[in-house]
Amino acid sequence: MKYLSICLINFMLLFFISISLFIFSIYFILNELVFFLEWEVVSLNSMSIVMTFLFDWMSLLFMSFVLLISSLVIYYSKEYMSGDMYINRFILLVLMFVMSMMMLIISPNLISILLGWDGLGLVSYCLVIYFNNVKSYNAGMLTALMNRVGDVALLLAIAWMLNYGSWNYIYYLEFMKSDNEMLLIGVLIMLAAMTKSAQIPFSSWLPAAMAAPTPVSALVHSSTLVTAGIYLLIRFNFLLVDTMMSQVLLLISGLTMFMSGLGANFEFDLKKIIALSTLSQLGLMMMILSMGFYKLAFFHLLTHALFKALLFMCAGAIIHNMNNFQDLRLMGGLSLCMPLTSSCFNVANLALCGMPFLAGFYSKDLILEIASLSMLNMFIYFLFFFSTGLTVCYSLRLVYYSMTGDLNCMSLNVLNDEGWVMLKGMLGLMFMSIIGGSMLSWLIFLTPDMICLPYYLKFMTLFVCILGGVFGYLISKISLFFLNKSLNYYLFSLFVGSMWFMPYISTYGIINYSLNIGMNTLKNFDQGWSEFIGSQNLYKQLVNFSQFNNMLQNNNLKVYLMLFVLWIIILVMFLIFV
Repeated sequence: MKYLSICLINFMLLFFISISLFIFSIYFILNELVFFLEWEVVSLNSMSIVMTFLFDWMSLLFMSFVLLISSLVIYYSKEYMSGDMYINRFILLVLMFVMSMMMLIISPNLISILLGWDGLGLVSYCLVIYFNNVKSYNAGMLTALMNRVGDVALLLAIAWMLNYGSWNYIYYLEFMKSDNEMLLIGVLIMLAAMTKSAQIPFSSWLPAAMAAPTPVSALVHSSTLVTAGIYLLIRFNFLLVDTMMSQVLLLISGLTMFMSGLGANFEFDLKKIIALSTLSQLGLMMMILSMGFYKLAFFHLLTHALFKALLFMCAGAIIHNMNNFQDLRLMGGLSLCMPLTSSCFNVANLALCGMPFLAGFYSKDLILEIASLSMLNMFIYFLFFFSTGLTVCYSLRLVYYSMTGDLNCMSLNVLNDEGWVMLKGMLGLMFMSIIGGSMLSWLIFLTPDMICLPYYLKFMTLFVCILGGVFGYLISKISLFFLNKSLNYYLFSLFVGSMWFMPYISTYGIINYSLNIGMNTLKNFDQGWSEFIGSQNLYKQLVNFSQFNNMLQNNNLKVYLMLFVLWIIILVMFLIFV
């Protein structure tokens, strides 16, 4: 029972630190405090290496949420990973992951941010390949290499920061905004954030990372890896105001939100649907952030973390009970077999859709109303609202396939809710998903915003959600006797379902040409005529010559006598003819 102790100890430790940080963050908000902590690591003659940490309400609040979710995920892992022989190693990897995120959150310095940033990339690779099969290895490599693009951008930003004399970017944000040359740093940071938060064209690694164990997915997709890019842009938000960059980011993030929402409606893998919904919400955060509302983006970041972690935990419990089946089409009637898990799942889904008075409602509704107030063109406005409709559409489809009707896989007739340890972790997050939104809205926005809109714009969000729900129900309600419409439009389904062919571009598209060139080179040079006539032929002749030489040396008496006789014959013939 050794593994029980490591999970419980880490759960209690992280939970206690989380509560402490939350209380500190409230104190910091009320007193408007910001603390810089400087630690001199090395002092050598006139040179000193100093680590700087930034503690303000934002970093403390984010850390408390990350630690809360991590503690519940570790507690949940106690049962979910109980069959794993190396659970200690798994928990230590998760802790390293969380520590890397902490490092990133409290750093006002690009160098120490890079430590946390690369730590996230490295540990995420170790966690994605945890199950040791070919699919996991491929997914891990795709995740690691795509995140390296962002790391390179961050390294270039560090190099460009040498122009200032310090890497503490927090001091220079105002100056960077006015200095056109320094906007390059903003572009590089934006590129880094786009790779980490999987915006187009770097989206394909996010669904691939689903090869990781489900507790890892719950952690990665809620508050750690994918939100690192958003958090970095929130810190650099001054650079995103009224620039060309912000408009480009607005378009890209809007298209990401639309693409992932559309793709989730064509997906049948339970975890991939939830992964695509994460991508959709990241797009929403990026959109509102590029419009300059960084507090709103941070608010949605925190509320989204709560219900998304819960959604993954419920999906994990369902997959665990279904003997590791993830296909939606094999599920059905789960609300009868697993009532408590289904309740948590539905609460998380409703929070994701923006159901009034759950966590997601406070942030999503505010974002969409601010978008209605802003000076947006019709295309961006359409992306905002249509993508919100798609969210409700795939959420209802998910519930329809998994919760209603009968179980479609009759061999699995022992489904139950007996996993009490997993349920306790899920119920803790369910409580937070219900009260988290209102609590945070009181904390972050000390004075409520007055939003005055015409009634048709005020009801637009509600109308779009209801319409999305109806469509979700209608596209799901098919029987085997009806003609499946998606098969009539197979190419369109393939295009939308494979994220606009993005995985093909980022994997096959890159690998295919290089492998073909390698094969042609091998055939034409290494195994071609030039090789046969040139080096191989020379080698063959040298081998023959050495064999002949060897034969001469081994039979030297016979050869000597033969040569002596031959020499006498030649001499006699020469004397006769001369």
